[in-house]
Amino acid sequence: MSAVLLRDFYAAFARRDHAAMARCYTADAHFSDPVFPALTGSEVTAMWRMLTERATDLRVEASGINAEGSTGVAHWEAWYTFSATGRAVHNVIDATFTFRNGLIATHVDRFDFHRWSTQALGPVGLLLGWTPIIRGRVRRTAAAGLAKSIALNSAP
Repeated sequence: MSAVLLRDFYAAFARRDHAAMARCYTADAHFSDPVFPALTGSEVTAMWRMLTERATDLRVEASGINAEGSTGVAHWEAWYTFSATGRAVHNVIDATFTFRNGLIATHVDRFDFHRWSTQALGPVGLLLGWTPIIRGRVRRTAAAGLAKSIALNSAP
């Protein structure tokens, strides 16, 4: 049953359907990855909304989906243009999940941040993408973008 949930989640992601993605999570879900290290609840679904709405050329492919009991895994890859620089990115991600009541309770995405920053940021990412300075700057920029997206989407 949980493997079906993950397949549905990634199918929704591939068609940029953030509302369908949101329905896959518990209300108090936790998400983390190298850019968004600690999102909870509505922040998780707001992040997917922001990313899918900004994406103009996003392509997502998932494989290796497996779930047993209360845990699951998936491998997924994303191809897109990083909006801040206009650079092409091919990100390779391994995800782990826990489930509660048939929904995703925790979702952790792992990817090589230096590889990602080299593609997304170019020479700066290549030379400094491994440093806490660049990771911190990317995290702050992403957090500010998410806060702005949440504010825009909650305004009457």
